[in-house]
Amino acid sequence: MPGAPSKRQKREQYKESLGKDDQSGALPKKKFYRQRAHANPFSDHSLTYPKSPSDMDWASYYPAYAAKVDESEATVTQAPKEEDASKQITRPVEIADIGCGYGGLLFALAPKFPDTLLVGMEIRISVCEFVQEKIRALRHQNLATGAYQNVTCLRANTMKFLPNFFAKAQLAKIFLCFPDPHFKARKHKARIVSTTLNSEYAYVLKPGGIVYTITDVEDLHNWMVEHFVAHPSFKRLGEEEQEQDVCVEVMRTETEEGKKVGRNGGQKFVACFRRMEDPPWP
Repeated sequence: MPGAPSKRQKREQYKESLGKDDQSGALPKKKFYRQRAHANPFSDHSLTYPKSPSDMDWASYYPAYAAKVDESEATVTQAPKEEDASKQITRPVEIADIGCGYGGLLFALAPKFPDTLLVGMEIRISVCEFVQEKIRALRHQNLATGAYQNVTCLRANTMKFLPNFFAKAQLAKIFLCFPDPHFKARKHKARIVSTTLNSEYAYVLKPGGIVYTITDVEDLHNWMVEHFVAHPSFKRLGEEEQEQDVCVEVMRTETEEGKKVGRNGGQKFVACFRRMEDPPWP
């Protein structure tokens, strides 16, 4: 006599049941998408990624913003390359949440920036699937208003492939919320903030764009501040300007980790950095 199904079997049965009804507006159940908190960014995760930003198929993630192709003339509205017409969208992605987790920040920001495209980038496959299913459900629930058409999530290792997704000076905001602190000194190379990675953030951010950071680990906070302040492309925002930014309050309260830290009475350390104009060539 067969025993009770295992957790993995229950999870697979649940995901299979979701796949049978693409028109369902039911929100996914988080318990079926639980995964260990962190993943090794140096491992080979068998990821697929575009060779360059122009090769990225954004239209499949933002169908409401897919560029219209004129088949008779083989042209596409606002698309840079005719051969990539079916992949293009009518406006660029401008906000990226790196390590988006279960998407709390994305779902809170999407209504506040209805005319801006947001993307969450998450390396953990089950967590990414949860966010994608929740986006699908919210879009279905809001067909009349078109809400949440401006938000998506994709599986990616941004430590390796960030410039493959975004062109130079494309993004206006980057969020680094409660990243893995990697406490041991030999693990510091895996931190999401470093001299090398900050140069990549500077590359994809437009002048005036902002990197938002938050953590409950003071040592990591100091590390991120030290590395961004030392980078010539960034300048830290003052306390008054930082607190006037609506994104800061959302970042404090809407992420999964932020809520957990709040429940436990922990501290949240915030720092924001503006992308400066590049100096003129001599």
